[in-house]
Amino acid sequence: QVHLVESGGGSVQAGGSLRLSCAASGSIFSINAMAWYRQAPGKERELVAIITRGGSTNYADSVKGRFSISRDNAKNSVYLQMNSLKPEDTAVYSCNLVSLGAHVYWGQGTQVTVSS
Repeated sequence: QVHLVESGGGSVQAGGSLRLSCAASGSIFSINAMAWYRQAPGKERELVAIITRGGSTNYADSVKGRFSISRDNAKNSVYLQMNSLKPEDTAVYSCNLVSLGAHVYWGQGTQVTVSS
């Protein structure tokens, strides 16, 4: 069993910054990719950013240049630095982990609210 615990969400004014953290624990044998998704009210969940085992990254067009994903393999952790936040970034952000065995795990989510 793998558990993902997110932290760092909260409320911030437009233009502000937040840093999300996600720590994985449990029976982790090998992590392939880790990612952040978000879901706003009334909208489908969308991929925000992903980082592979080798460190390659990819971002949603809406966050390019503002968000940065990073990982600490030794700590089985992934981070999302969010700068220049906009009201449209308001959503529940969830951490995602895909193992080399293609098992997928999700965190419980953390709320990010950006006010104008």
